[in-house]
Amino acid sequence: MPSSAPRRPTILDVARHAGVSPTTVSHALNERGYVDPQTRERVKASAQALGYRPNMRAQRLRTGEAQTIALLSSMPFEVAGGASRLGFLMEIAAVAAASALTRGLALILVPPMQGNQLPLERLDIDGAIVIEPTDDDLNVAHLQSRRLPVVSIGRQPADDPVPYVDLQSAATTQLLLSHLWAQGARRIALLIGAQRRNSYVEADLAYRAFCEAHGMSPRISMADEAGGEQAGHDRCAELLRQYPDIDGLYVTVDAFAVGALQAIAEHGLRVPDDIKLVTRYDGLRARTSTPALTAVNLHLDAVASLGVQLLFEHLGGDTHLRHMTPPAPELVARASSAKTRKRSPAR
Repeated sequence: MPSSAPRRPTILDVARHAGVSPTTVSHALNERGYVDPQTRERVKASAQALGYRPNMRAQRLRTGEAQTIALLSSMPFEVAGGASRLGFLMEIAAVAAASALTRGLALILVPPMQGNQLPLERLDIDGAIVIEPTDDDLNVAHLQSRRLPVVSIGRQPADDPVPYVDLQSAATTQLLLSHLWAQGARRIALLIGAQRRNSYVEADLAYRAFCEAHGMSPRISMADEAGGEQAGHDRCAELLRQYPDIDGLYVTVDAFAVGALQAIAEHGLRVPDDIKLVTRYDGLRARTSTPALTAVNLHLDAVASLGVQLLFEHLGGDTHLRHMTPPAPELVARASSAKTRKRSPAR
């Protein structure tokens, strides 16, 4: 069996090595109190020889200062990374970093990870913002086990969710479906992620309510996020085989939407002439697709600022505020859902 990782040296190890008390080590390394210069140098030499590094988080806890927070997406790399250059995460990070700095906080950006890696295990942080966690999100559970304040961007679909900034997914779904209907789509399908994220849960419920109100039969498919664009392609192709009369499609994930575009073309159909296609996030994928995809301005600048503000309140011990709401989502209409004129018969 492989040997376990070597134990991290402690202040007690340094004290034994230097032949002094732990208090003397603390004073010598932190330049506090009076320590004889020769003793100070001996302590520093022992710390260096042993590879000792002070626990900065413990020091911050003693002084009551919160200095470092993390921002991470619980979306897998196949969705949050790739062609979008981290898209959703990076747009939030740019504003969150500036907002954190004004409050004396340093922000660590944790990139999306592949597989089941926990990116927070080795980070020395005081709190974290998690983007769209699932109901059983491992990173949220890990942070809570460390008794660290956690805020989510998007409500966690759990009985007792962590404090959150509401992404208003039901309103976003209603906005996009109403747009498709106004553009003439009458047989609209929904493609969502298979994971338990609140954005998918709310989209599903809002879509079913819309179908009932407009006399439509629900047409729903789910794609595994780990499959990225290919999963969107495969599930869209499945929808087209099962429901060949589809004339509108709402795809909640932009990576899935790119795959759906390819599947629609492979079936000999055109966007928007035969099928009008919309997605949620107005990011790089939506703007650079051919045709460009109708999407929604989620006001991520406001979302990011509110997320940092909410976490800052909880870091300071004020935990009564449990959620905050940004401005209402706004439609960004593009070519993928344009209303098309019926062709006149050839003479």
